[in-house]
Amino acid sequence: MVDPKGSHCPTISYRPIHPLDLAVLEKIHGDLFPIRYEPEFFLNVVHHTNIVSWGAVDRGRSDGRSNELIGFVTARVVAADQSEQIGDTLRRDSLKTDKTLVYILTLGVVKSYRNLGIASVLVREVINYAANIVSCRGVYLHVIAYNKSAIGFYKKMSFNCARQLENFYYINGHHYDAYLFVYYVNGGRSPCSPLDLVATLVTCLRNLCKSLTARLRTDDEKRITRWSKFRESTCLLLTQNKRIISTDNGVCQYV
Repeated sequence: MVDPKGSHCPTISYRPIHPLDLAVLEKIHGDLFPIRYEPEFFLNVVHHTNIVSWGAVDRGRSDGRSNELIGFVTARVVAADQSEQIGDTLRRDSLKTDKTLVYILTLGVVKSYRNLGIASVLVREVINYAANIVSCRGVYLHVIAYNKSAIGFYKKMSFNCARQLENFYYINGHHYDAYLFVYYVNGGRSPCSPLDLVATLVTCLRNLCKSLTARLRTDDEKRITRWSKFRESTCLLLTQNKRIISTDNGVCQYV
């Protein structure tokens, strides 16, 4: 394997994965992941059978392997109401029968090509793909709990950690927890998203303003009514208690 950080300057290009990638795809998965995937999985990837995928290659290689995969991402579309772990992390309107999600199955870059932004580009390909599906409300995936670098990567990519799943993975006789990460698209969001909180706050403030305005209007009306009654009472009192005041020059006044 060439060293892209040495004298070689990589020219990274992205393309669909095709049947000729089968052997390399299997090898990279075996090198990177502790989980062993069935042959059927790889056949479905290269033949695009209910799985979408993107591959990264280094066009700058001079060893005749410029079209060989050095990174990949695989994903599939699932019905939102059939995703058990993510169902209650979405708003109810995102769980209607016609809504979908995109689940990232695998993502990997060979060791010598890491920290070049390849994984970020591959994930953005998935996000853009999901965003162009009108019915899609999010992209989600699982990360094993001890993979700190992957957890940091997805947080940097603006994925939300929805929950921790206990004993999700069983590898070599041991159970491991996993984290569920979600990236919302096309208006999809969690039941307690910041947008919902802001909307709730705005509604409360609007209702409060309406209530205060109505109360002030009522107080003004009561004040005017009391003043009118006071004036009427005063006039009546003055009329009832009027008397004639006589002066020395014989002029009369009503008080």
